[in-house]
Amino acid sequence: MRVEDNAVFRVRDLVNLLDVSPNTVYRAIRTGDLDAMKFGSGKGALRVSGTAVNVWLTSCMEASYRSFVEGGESPEAADATEGTDESAEVA
Repeated sequence: MRVEDNAVFRVRDLVNLLDVSPNTVYRAIRTGDLDAMKFGSGKGALRVSGTAVNVWLTSCMEASYRSFVEGGESPEAADATEGTDESAEVA
């Protein structure tokens, strides 16, 4: 998956687009894995550029490759937690 680099997303847009928990997106922003911009001081002021989303998705794909291909982790076992907060972890 790739989004347009010049697109700008709200957190809820990313949650819907990627089918992840809002906590996953906020955690990625908090840890510095996903760059975000804050406009103003009100609620809903965070925005994420398409470029930042693409960088984050690439990082998540590389981490998945290391886990599933190089590390021998079972994708079935990882997917079995669907519906829990652990399944919200993109990488």
